Amino acid sequence: MLFAFLCTDKPGHLQVRMDTRPTHLEHLNKLNAEGALKFAGPFLDDDGKPNGSLVVVEAADIAAARTIAEADPYYLAGLFEKVEVKAWNWVFNNPATEPK
Repeated sequence: MLFAFLCTDKPGHLQVRMDTRPTHLEHLNKLNAEGALKFAGPFLDDDGKPNGSLVVVEAADIAAARTIAEADPYYLAGLFEKVEVKAWNWVFNNPATEPK
């Protein structure tokens, strides 16, 4: 099952994001190698600076998805003001269901 993480950064925490980015990318690369990561990227503010994240993973259930979200270095560094974990259905342009 797919789960989307909708993450909102705390105001004024851009430096925390930048300092933690290398370990965050290592975390995502590990999830990708395991086949759990479907896609990810930052939300941007009006100035084009990151202010949140969208991460979509495959997990057995919402508890497993929350465990993945809470293991993210950004989460552990206290970057996020809010993290929503929601079950998600990839309908359009899903490479797993596109004809080959």
